[in-house]
Amino acid sequence: MFAALTDPLAKLFAWPVTEFYALTGSYAVSILLITVAVMVVTTPLTLKSTKGMLEMQRLQPELRKLQNQYKGDRQKLNEEMMKLYQEHKVNPLASCFPLLLQMPVFIGMYSLLRGLTRNTDPTTHKFLPRIIKHSTKLYKDLAKSTQMQSWGLDLAKSPAKMFNTSVPRGVLYIVMVVFLGLLYWVQQRMVANRQISPTMSAAQQKLMQYLPVSFALFQVFFPLGLVLYYMWQTVLRIGQQYYITRRFYRGEGSLGHQANLAGQAARELAKADKADKANKTATGRAGATGPTKKAPASRPAAKPAPSRTTPPRAGTPKRPVKPTKPVKPTKPNPPKS
Repeated sequence: MFAALTDPLAKLFAWPVTEFYALTGSYAVSILLITVAVMVVTTPLTLKSTKGMLEMQRLQPELRKLQNQYKGDRQKLNEEMMKLYQEHKVNPLASCFPLLLQMPVFIGMYSLLRGLTRNTDPTTHKFLPRIIKHSTKLYKDLAKSTQMQSWGLDLAKSPAKMFNTSVPRGVLYIVMVVFLGLLYWVQQRMVANRQISPTMSAAQQKLMQYLPVSFALFQVFFPLGLVLYYMWQTVLRIGQQYYITRRFYRGEGSLGHQANLAGQAARELAKADKADKANKTATGRAGATGPTKKAPASRPAAKPAPSRTTPPRAGTPKRPVKPTKPVKPTKPNPPKS
């Protein structure tokens, strides 16, 4: 079932791979040439999508204004946004084309390179290549061999299997996987340094930067020929990103600089909207509680009552003090017999 879906994609790359091998006679060089051919086809789309992404970021302040203006009318908002895109000749889906194109390329090349050496004869252990035609030189050379030797490396074995067979050679294969992870990190670092997104947080940017690096760990279980393909591809992509940086992101008049200014304006506008909503909320809460009551005026302190030691007023006659009667002593009761 899975082969029925992936084989048509693999056949798209089978013809150029067989032709490159017929010219060079080297598996590694053939993989390098197919990588260059894929990059030549996809680079114009990548440049177009980068330009479209920057144009979209330049429109962020105007899009924010439209969202505030037509907040309650979704249909009208979509109409005004489409008019804005048509006016500036911007395709909002242009940045998705390279990502959508990378998936079939990945599936096709993975199926092709795995299909060359995955099946073997149970008695002779020689390869039974799939996908490619039996009349090609690539098929004939693989069908009479048990290894896919190129530059002293067996491209048919994964680093994990080679490590179990021979530790020194396995370590060399694993070092190549580590080098691939380093190349992924350099590529994503170049993209992250110029990334301009008013909506992406710092945590999301870190995730996008290190996620491809973690993908390199799975290459330990892939054939070395596939690892070699990803290495060539990443080296070419680093050169591609360097060209994109110089063309679109350098200088004050570049699209990247203008998009950066637009992104800052969009962030400031979002902060102003947030502060405005907070003020309206606070005002609404204050109005809901009603007018505040005035505190009652403080009463004058009461005069202290005159103490008993206070001298009598002048002119008042003194009352005579009655003498107290002496208390008689009580006789003790006699004890009972």
